[in-house]
Amino acid sequence: MLYNLLFPLSDQFSALNVFRYITFRSIYAFLTALIIAIAFGPAMIRWLTRLKCGQCIHEDVKAHASKAGTPTMGGLLIMAACLPATLLWADISNSRVWLVLLVFCGFGAVGLYDDYLKVCRHKNKGLSAKAKFLGQIVVAGIAVAVLLRDPAYSTKLAVPFFKNFHPDLFWMYVPFAILVMVGASNGVNLTDGLDGLAIVPTVVAAVVFGVFVYVAGNVKMADYLQVPYVPGVGEITVFCSSLLGAGLGFLWFNAYPAQIFMGDVGSLSLGGALGFVAVTAKQELLLVVVGGLFVIETLSVIVQVGYFKMTGGKRIFRMAPLHHHFEMKGIPESKIIIRFWIISVLFALVALSTLKLR
Repeated sequence: MLYNLLFPLSDQFSALNVFRYITFRSIYAFLTALIIAIAFGPAMIRWLTRLKCGQCIHEDVKAHASKAGTPTMGGLLIMAACLPATLLWADISNSRVWLVLLVFCGFGAVGLYDDYLKVCRHKNKGLSAKAKFLGQIVVAGIAVAVLLRDPAYSTKLAVPFFKNFHPDLFWMYVPFAILVMVGASNGVNLTDGLDGLAIVPTVVAAVVFGVFVYVAGNVKMADYLQVPYVPGVGEITVFCSSLLGAGLGFLWFNAYPAQIFMGDVGSLSLGGALGFVAVTAKQELLLVVVGGLFVIETLSVIVQVGYFKMTGGKRIFRMAPLHHHFEMKGIPESKIIIRFWIISVLFALVALSTLKLR
């Protein structure tokens, strides 16, 4: 918004020329989101506490008994910080900015309704799995349909580490892109089981994709680094920076021992947004590397459920997702969290290395 209001005046006031730079606006979007999250966090916690939006604790995880009643739906704080920061500092005439916010809010709405059923209507399971998936698919489908209306948008894939291999999915690209967004959303959701466990890998992924969308939106950088050039996608860097600031602001209160949990409104919106950023930047497959931790957590659930059904009740892990398995083995929660953070950073570094390893 500030870009649209102030940059046209740069001919009369040369100092306003700084608003043309995505890097400048991204820095201040980060700071704006961070300040909003930290400033309004205590009020959000008090409000959710008054509404009795307490977290329901899985009875099998006895170590979490003390967390019962901790306010959830803290994803609202992330959204309340990220949305105004993005709108304030991004070019709001850019359609991709509105699309990423649509996905962010759409997936968040699905998660919010699920949380509402759990904590306000006291339906422990919330939305049925079918209803939740359907809501996510509808939001993702709308975003993909709008993207494909752009004649410059390609259905070809960029394959990490292979600069000359770009398979074209044609009509299969639609279900594939939807799968990327829905898969990312549920991957973050499954990872969100310990204090601060999901938010740090999410902000790490936001940093990595912030780099990729900035490069993809700059024709010279994209050509030099041999990544697909996507006109206008560089503006999504402002959203990624806002997400980073909002995420770190949320971590201020979500770090062990957590004062607030993000809930499904947070995990689904964050994962869906990351999935969309990967799709719009033409780095769909890179999401598997950037979000490697989310992939591992998701696979642990799939393997556990599949093995359980095949063997008639036997388990590979003591409990899934994987972080609960380590908890059951007696490893302290704080140690599991930090080790998983380290793993997410390692995956991020590998993803960034693909900019040169082509």
